[in-house]
Amino acid sequence: MSTRVVLLGAPGAGKGTQASRMAKRLGLSHLSTGDLLRAAVKAGTEAGLAAKESIEAGRLVSDEVVFGVLFESLESQADGFLLDGFPRNRSQAEELDRRLEQAGTPLDIVVDFEVPEAQLIARLTGRRICRACGQNYHMEFMPPKEARICDACGGELYERSDDSRNVVTERLAVYHEQTEPLRDYYRGRGLLATVNGDQDVDAVTTDLAACLEAPEQHVGGQE
Repeated sequence: MSTRVVLLGAPGAGKGTQASRMAKRLGLSHLSTGDLLRAAVKAGTEAGLAAKESIEAGRLVSDEVVFGVLFESLESQADGFLLDGFPRNRSQAEELDRRLEQAGTPLDIVVDFEVPEAQLIARLTGRRICRACGQNYHMEFMPPKEARICDACGGELYERSDDSRNVVTERLAVYHEQTEPLRDYYRGRGLLATVNGDQDVDAVTTDLAACLEAPEQHVGGQE
């Protein structure tokens, strides 16, 4: 299946979880700019060092840095992809469209996950990650058997700096100001579909699959 998809939604809306599921189900590549940037930070690359300060403060990484990390990965995804965490503002969206259309591989659909803000905050501030194997947990929704210990490998669980309450609040404010308006941008291009992200994970997967398997039946018309 060759489908090019952008997943929109606030931090904590479930984009990463659903993208991973859909990638396996439909045979698409899952590209997360957050993961790509964190890998660059860990590797200590020039782009990673430039991104580190912004990530830890909950601010958007500069377009120049994101473009460099992302478009290098996109070049090898001719068979389709699920793009999670990009674009985050109008200029990024326009540049993504320009480059994809120049390559003759425009977007097929943009899916927006709708989740109430109180639920987003609860999801993000309870998230914990294993330092050793990267397994994800949630202290309320999916807790480990022992506090601060990974069930899978016994590694230490930690809270990402960008999941602290202060940073989460800042991340959501940035999202509302800069990313949320992309709904109107993509609706105007006749690409936007919406999914209720405030339901059981399997139900979200079912709704998302319906959108991706028949994009033309779910996207809105151009304004």
